Amino acid sequence: MDLVESYTQDLGFARKRITRALLALLLAVAAVFPWVAPDYMVFIATLVALYSIGVMGQNLLIGYTGQISFGQAGFLAIGAFSFGHFRIWGAPFLVALAGAGLLAALAGVIVGFPSLRLKGPYLSIATLGFGVAVYQMFVNWEVLSGGRSGLAIAKLKPMFGLSSTRYEYWVYMLLLAGFTLVTYNIISSFVGRAFVAIRDSDIAAEVNGVNLTRYKLLAFALSSFYAGVHGALYAQVLGHIEPQIFNVGESLTLFVAVIIGGVASIEGSILGAAFVMLVPKVFANFREMVPVVYGLAILLVLMFQPLGLFGLWLKTRLYFQLWPFR
Repeated sequence: MDLVESYTQDLGFARKRITRALLALLLAVAAVFPWVAPDYMVFIATLVALYSIGVMGQNLLIGYTGQISFGQAGFLAIGAFSFGHFRIWGAPFLVALAGAGLLAALAGVIVGFPSLRLKGPYLSIATLGFGVAVYQMFVNWEVLSGGRSGLAIAKLKPMFGLSSTRYEYWVYMLLLAGFTLVTYNIISSFVGRAFVAIRDSDIAAEVNGVNLTRYKLLAFALSSFYAGVHGALYAQVLGHIEPQIFNVGESLTLFVAVIIGGVASIEGSILGAAFVMLVPKVFANFREMVPVVYGLAILLVLMFQPLGLFGLWLKTRLYFQLWPFR
C-alpha cells in the first residue's frame, strides 16, 4: 500500500503503483488504436479528445468552483470563429489556437462579473442569456461568421507520413494529455483549493483569506479558455463552421457530460465526453432518442451514482483491489 509522506507526494501525478500501471495501459491502447481501428472510429476518438478538453473546463467551473453556467456555447463560438479568422489571416495552428482561447477567456472574465452578485439559478439564467446573445450576434453579423456560407478552415497538413485522420488524432491526443496535466496541477494547487472552498462556502472561504473576486473571475477565465480551445479544435476538425452549430444544445451537451462523467473529476470529464459522443452514434437511426437517453442517464446518476461514471469506475477498481475479500 502506498503511503503519502509529504505534501509534495500528495501533489504528485499518478503516485500509486496501480494508477501508474493503468495509465501506462491506457497510453499503450491510445498509441495502438489508430493503427488497428477504421478511420471513422479514429475520427470519433478525435472528437472525444477535443470534447474532453471542453468538459474539463466546464468541470473546473461547475464541479470545483460551484458556478453553474449554461453559456458555454457562446465561448465555443467565440473560440471557433476567432480561430477561423486567425487561420484565414495566415496564423500558425498553435498561435491561432492560443489566440482563440485567450479571446474566449477575456469574454469569460466579462461574463464572470455577474457571478460576484448572482448564485444558483440566477447565474445560470444570466450565462444562458450570454450564450443566446453570442449566437444571435454571429447569426446576424456576416463579417464575423461569414454569412450563410460560413467559414472554411484549411485542414492541418499531415506530417511523418500519416494520413490526415491519424495526424489529427495524434495532435488532439497530445493536446488532451497536456490539458489533463495542467488541470491536475491546477486542482492540486492553492488555486484549486480556493475553488473548492468557494464551492463549499464562499463566506467561509472569504473569512479564511480567499479573494472571491479574483478566484471566481479566474474560474470563469480558465473555463472559458478551455471552451475556446474546444471550439477552435472543433472548427479545425470540421473544416467548415456556421453559427447554427453553436446553439444552446451545445451548452446542454457539455453540462450532461459533466453530470454523467462525474462532477469534480478529471477522469470523469473524459468519460462524460466519451458518453455524449458515443450515444448519438449508437442511436444514429433514432436521433430523437438521444435527448431521452441523456435525461434518463442524468436521473439514474442522480439517484444511484452521484459520482457518475467515474464513481462507477472507482467502485469497480476497489472491488478488484479487495477481491476475494469483500
